Amino acid sequence: MSPATVLEWVANAAAWGGTAWVLLALALATFASDDLACVAGGLLVAAGRLDFWAATLACFTGIVAGDLILVAVGRGLGRAALQRWPLRGRVSAEGLARAEAWFAQRGGRAIFISRFVPGTRLPLYLAAGVLRAPWGRLALWFAAAVAVWAPLVVGLSWSLGEAVVTDLAGWRQWSAGLAAAALLAWAGLRLGQSLASWRGRRLWVSRLRRLTHWEYWPSWAVYPPVVIYVLWLGWRHGGWTVCTAANPGIGAGGGLVGESKSEILRGLAGAGERVATWTVIEPGAADTRAEAVAAFQAGLPTAWPVVLKPDVGERGTGVVIARSVAEVGEKVAADPARLIAQAYVPGVEFGLFYTRHPAAARGELFAITDKRVLRVTGDGRRTLEELILGDDRAVGMAKFFLNTYGARLGEMPAAGVAVVLAELGTHCRGALFLDGEGWRTPALEAAVEAVSATFEGFCFGRYDVRTASAEALQRGEFTVIELNGLSSEATSIYDPRHSVWFGWRMLCRQWRLAYEIGAANRARGARVWSWREVRELVRASGRKAEGAR
Repeated sequence: MSPATVLEWVANAAAWGGTAWVLLALALATFASDDLACVAGGLLVAAGRLDFWAATLACFTGIVAGDLILVAVGRGLGRAALQRWPLRGRVSAEGLARAEAWFAQRGGRAIFISRFVPGTRLPLYLAAGVLRAPWGRLALWFAAAVAVWAPLVVGLSWSLGEAVVTDLAGWRQWSAGLAAAALLAWAGLRLGQSLASWRGRRLWVSRLRRLTHWEYWPSWAVYPPVVIYVLWLGWRHGGWTVCTAANPGIGAGGGLVGESKSEILRGLAGAGERVATWTVIEPGAADTRAEAVAAFQAGLPTAWPVVLKPDVGERGTGVVIARSVAEVGEKVAADPARLIAQAYVPGVEFGLFYTRHPAAARGELFAITDKRVLRVTGDGRRTLEELILGDDRAVGMAKFFLNTYGARLGEMPAAGVAVVLAELGTHCRGALFLDGEGWRTPALEAAVEAVSATFEGFCFGRYDVRTASAEALQRGEFTVIELNGLSSEATSIYDPRHSVWFGWRMLCRQWRLAYEIGAANRARGARVWSWREVRELVRASGRKAEGAR
């Protein structure tokens, strides 16, 4: 239920019902938003519709009842949820026992404090149920916290609301004014709550950083200038889909969207050991697929970990680095589509963007991306949540990390223990991308050229590679883990040191090359996809993505 709906409901009750009905509506409104219900109660007091203590008691009763209901939900469903995917195996019996001991010692204070810290109540109350905290003790702490909170918010709204309701004539006008005034007061209350706590302030830092640092902007905010330039390129080259001929050897429009990773890896078969060992895991029964993964691992020098990823997927979606039989079983059961099992390559990751004009003897290493794994280091005092919010880089992806590691946020890593937050070299999943131009050497360029020459029909795209070190990369020593075609980016643009203008220039230059290469391949007889084919390709990819969610 939205804030506006809550306010409308309470306002209608105040307009047409007696005092008892208004108090009941106010108590029930706390189930949707306890803070908003308290604000509405204060404005009703300011308007003379309710007594202060009656409004406060209604809010108090509803809030405490709602809190206890959340605990009951956690108690009734929480333990069962821990035995099912995706939580199965993620919380050990020892970890649960430690959490119960912690809650028994500090749970009361945590409950009291959470009443004044937005965003912490729901997970904490559900956890209280999962940990089977005593009902009597919980009820006392809930009552103590609400006994402070409810009078405070109702009283504050009463004081501020008097200036509003005295200027409103007529009950119907007052009802509408109640909703507007309460929305403003509620928004101010939430903002004040956020800024009053360290956690809230760090979340605001995260929001501001995502707004002011273009590397975090969504595609719809970054790409409009590039789209305009691409439209001009299409007009110049006699067709907006000419770029789909840039990679005749790669399906799905040269790797525009929905291309098969396994088909691309087959195209690199001539590169031999330069490509990480892999196999396809076909759809079928989960047990059969798990056995296929195990058979693949048996032929590897090191069986664990093993990488499992969708044959069709983008931006690291669905990629799992499995470190146990249980994790393999969970992945093959959760994702029934065709998968790729690949040997895990240790070391550091780079992105190598390559382009080659069909008439040229050699191509160009267009851009190098240095992909850095994001980690935080424990100090024995702060929880994982505090480490994430306190890290200057991780705070930019705070919402993603807090959602990803929700079950572990209360853990307190020991001093010196590193916790890897982003293991995949994917920017949208937390990896730091730096411009790796400084690592360029003739040996590296020659090695990329040698690999590219083995793939007939490949002229444009980005290799994702792993290597022992940056120095090894300079010597041309790397292993390809993936190759992306037409829609790949020169991801070095996301280096925090680069401006959005730099990013636009690089993207426009990249797409200019794509159209020039596509036009040259078209002149050599390569197929150009039609608008209808591209549209259907995009639609089909969207349907697959929706099904995966």
